[in-house]
Amino acid sequence: MPFPAALRRLLVLAALAWAPGAAAYIVPIDAGDEAVYLRVGDGTFVGTYANGGTPVEGVTGAISRVSVTVPQASVGNGTPQVMSANGRLTSDWDNFLFCEPGQLYIGGFYRRPNNGNFNATLSVTVPANLVNESGDTIPMSQLSWTSSGNGDGAAAQPIPSGSFNPGTTPFPSETFRRNTWRESCLTFRYANSAVVPGGTYTARVTFTLASP
Repeated sequence: MPFPAALRRLLVLAALAWAPGAAAYIVPIDAGDEAVYLRVGDGTFVGTYANGGTPVEGVTGAISRVSVTVPQASVGNGTPQVMSANGRLTSDWDNFLFCEPGQLYIGGFYRRPNNGNFNATLSVTVPANLVNESGDTIPMSQLSWTSSGNGDGAAAQPIPSGSFNPGTTPFPSETFRRNTWRESCLTFRYANSAVVPGGTYTARVTFTLASP
């Protein structure tokens, strides 16, 4: 059964006080009924894709959270703080432990009946700020990520490194080419470049994978 033309996964961000070898993991898949699958953190998959498994249709799995607690003495000192994500670390391709603890898995596929010149578009929708219980804010641009994957070495990742900008931002058009499986692990950092009032700052971003 085809999956919806666009799948969305949510990610909550919070800050307190503030192929194998040299290739990245991209695997060709057989053409088939048009479908998109995107997993950010958690997701629900029956078996593994490499062995004929299929994702559960619809938006499934828990919303993933990325967080960091900044020590009071370090608030605003300009030293980036590594954030920690929750969620499953294994790949739905073959159950390989692809991400390290604290990283956020993001991956999936866009499948078509043929290899026509069409690719799916991955985008991320971001609010302007993280906001605490008192209404104080931290710009989302203070959050960035680097992309990697166990066994990938220094190869360019299918999900490139970057940072959040307010609004909806598409990733490069080649991020999800037709009839390929693609996955990366994101390590998030908080720039910690401003002194802000204490509190728990939260925001929600949405990743969307849409077919043409």
